[in-house]
Amino acid sequence: MKIHGLNQLTCCGWISLLELGIRMENGRTRMRKWWVKMLIISCRLFFQSHPEYKENPLFIVGESYGGHYAPAIAHRVHMGNKERKEGTEVLNLKGVAVGNGLTDPKIQYQYYADMAYKNSHGIQTIPKLEYDAMKKATPQCIQLIEQCNGAKLDFMAKFFCQEAYAYCNEALTTPYMLTGLNPYDIREECKVKPLCYDFSNVETFLNLPSTREALHVTSKSAEKWSSCNYSINKMFSSDWMADLSPKVSDLLEARIPVLIYAGDVDFICNYMGNRAWTLDLEWKHKFEFNEAEDHDWGEKSGLAKSAHGFTFLQVYDAGHMVPSDQPEVALKMITQFMNGQEF
Repeated sequence: MKIHGLNQLTCCGWISLLELGIRMENGRTRMRKWWVKMLIISCRLFFQSHPEYKENPLFIVGESYGGHYAPAIAHRVHMGNKERKEGTEVLNLKGVAVGNGLTDPKIQYQYYADMAYKNSHGIQTIPKLEYDAMKKATPQCIQLIEQCNGAKLDFMAKFFCQEAYAYCNEALTTPYMLTGLNPYDIREECKVKPLCYDFSNVETFLNLPSTREALHVTSKSAEKWSSCNYSINKMFSSDWMADLSPKVSDLLEARIPVLIYAGDVDFICNYMGNRAWTLDLEWKHKFEFNEAEDHDWGEKSGLAKSAHGFTFLQVYDAGHMVPSDQPEVALKMITQFMNGQEF
């Protein structure tokens, strides 16, 4: 069996979101500042423990809800580097990548109906009646997301953001979920509930005493690691609809390369919505990026658009987890990005 992987070490931090959850009950902004702070601390502690890696280039990469994590964490690293407060060290941030992520919900939620019915693979996952209903519900969803991101007071933001979370997911993702298809790959049935994949080997490994000890998992953490914790998921309901794209703008303005990639058979964070928000993004090279020609990439493994350090890549025949579906392609993509090569 051929193994595809990277032999380069960047930064890896482990943190228990169960412990963070105690402090996540109030506002959207407060919650995000907390988990960003904790992850930055974990990253700095890593470099304090392993100073031999301190000068290595740091790439922050996320997928799925990492469309929130990666821009927020990278932006905080960037601002910390600019501030250079006493007692802190500069982190060698060299790039940010997000795969099939949720970054700008106001734009991305507009494409659920089309992804379900008019995707690049010609798979109509829902009846025309459901498609029409989803299209009709979309403007109300977008209005609620705008209210979420526009609220000035914390308690109002929490109210509007949770309302948007409930309405938009009920109206625009539930019709697809009821089909029984895999939300992470429109070509397949959902085979193993609730996440559609068998993660039992991962769960077994992460729950081994030796693994917990190696990762410094303490008795304060959850008794058992699980693939998905819906209690934690619910704690993020007021953050879910937050727009993180301005963080990406700031990073690009600072000439920090950004790669947004998306497998084109994922429904839940689909390539249509991800492409759309990259085109909508306000930054100084927006015109050049939007005018850049779409071109074949990686021996027709994907379709790329790139300008001034910003790249969008549609990965063919891959779902929500590109490295799982197309490991060789994913390795080539991330290696190319980390080496600073043009797409």
